[in-house]
Amino acid sequence: MREKVTFTIDGQEITGRQGQSIVQAAKQNGVYIPTLCYMHDLLAPGTCRICTVKVNGRTASACTTTIMQGSVVENDTPELNELRKTIVEMLFVEGNHFCPACEKSGNCDLQALAYRFQMLVPRFDYSFAQRQIHAAPPKLMLEHNRCVLCRRCVQAIRTEDGKPLFAFTNRGNKTSIKIDTALAATISDELAQQAMDICPVGAILRKEKGFDTPIGQRKYDHQPIGSEIGRNS
Repeated sequence: MREKVTFTIDGQEITGRQGQSIVQAAKQNGVYIPTLCYMHDLLAPGTCRICTVKVNGRTASACTTTIMQGSVVENDTPELNELRKTIVEMLFVEGNHFCPACEKSGNCDLQALAYRFQMLVPRFDYSFAQRQIHAAPPKLMLEHNRCVLCRRCVQAIRTEDGKPLFAFTNRGNKTSIKIDTALAATISDELAQQAMDICPVGAILRKEKGFDTPIGQRKYDHQPIGSEIGRNS
């Protein structure tokens, strides 16, 4: 059994297990740390930085930082929440996110974070990037204008024999998600739905199935993001 580790988050004593990340230990103790790229059963990519906290006075991503005995973690502070809001705003202006017309509206983590941090009009200029929609696969389409490069699909979506369906291509500001078109033509309906569900935004869409869940019955229509974790959300 791994050793217990005790530390504090915003003055609250937290107990976790050696090797856990701050996000994992916090969730286990009912403390909400906002995330976008992170999923509990995947290797933490640390790409979005929404989960930025301060550990002993220094900023760090909570999904990739391992808990340490006696550490002092700051999470729910005006400074950090303003940083998170800024990141959300930058993600909105870097792509083309028109929520009322998006199939993931109400199920979108980015949209839910914008509500949480009370984002109104972004303070940055829109880039109005023009990225092509890839609709060649029979069951999936890629809306590159909405992709936030979180890596969830790259890590999680694989065929039964372990072949990855998605991959990163190019570098820097030209980085994008690529789908193996030949492989995508052979996937099951279940894997296509899983790909759509694992995307935190509306970048991966299963054809002809986007509006199955009516507006008003979607994940964040009644409860804000983080409310499922506990009183500290």
